[in-house]
Amino acid sequence: MAMLHRLTHSARRMTARAAHLRAMSGSPLRRASFEELTAGSDAEQLEFMKEMIIEVDAKDNVVGPVTKRDSHFHDGVLHRAFSVFLFNSKDELLIQKRAPAKITFPQHWANTCCSHPNFVKEELEDGIGVKRAAIRKLEHELGIPTTTFNPSDLKYVTTVLYKAASDANWTEWEVDHVLLARADVPLALNPNEVSDVEFVSKDRLAAVLSDQGRLLSPWFRLIATGLLPKWWENLDKLLEADNSDRHIHDFTK
Repeated sequence: MAMLHRLTHSARRMTARAAHLRAMSGSPLRRASFEELTAGSDAEQLEFMKEMIIEVDAKDNVVGPVTKRDSHFHDGVLHRAFSVFLFNSKDELLIQKRAPAKITFPQHWANTCCSHPNFVKEELEDGIGVKRAAIRKLEHELGIPTTTFNPSDLKYVTTVLYKAASDANWTEWEVDHVLLARADVPLALNPNEVSDVEFVSKDRLAAVLSDQGRLLSPWFRLIATGLLPKWWENLDKLLEADNSDRHIHDFTK
């Protein structure tokens, strides 16, 4: 009941925010100030906008710290991210529906977990830093205990560079490190982050991608369309070790 209560309030906040923006800007949405844009937004999600994440260049070299707000507001700032693709023992992929309270791409389906390493020593460390961040966020979003995985259990497969607008005011512009893992895990969803989850088989992926009633995050659609089918075919091998090829797939060109 507590989870349902929180979800209901998140949905109401999201509806109120959308109504506020429509009244303020008309349709289509104009560019707004941060203060206008976030009126009625979830307080916890707004607090996360103060986090310092990692600004990078197109080759993933660290430039310096940048707030989550500045990295996503209007045209955004290129920053480091990670995307976890977690499979169960049946080789089904766990996907999540982002909560209504999320500021970027609310109520969109995405891969298991996608977020950012923070600008702290442990998460800046080359290679292992994004894995530590992933373990932290798997617990925060999905309730997967941090003791479930060691960093070595998450296998690096590739990096993608992409840019996609959520609307006129929010943008994702990321160098995204993709991590694979396989485990049967307990889940305890954080309703402020995730509103639903689903296990998807390889054979059902095409139906998920073509479902007109299902909003998909651009990074998930990009990866699921172009890269994921090949990974699924070679999953056992890919889970043996990190990929030593650090080529960045640039989808902005």
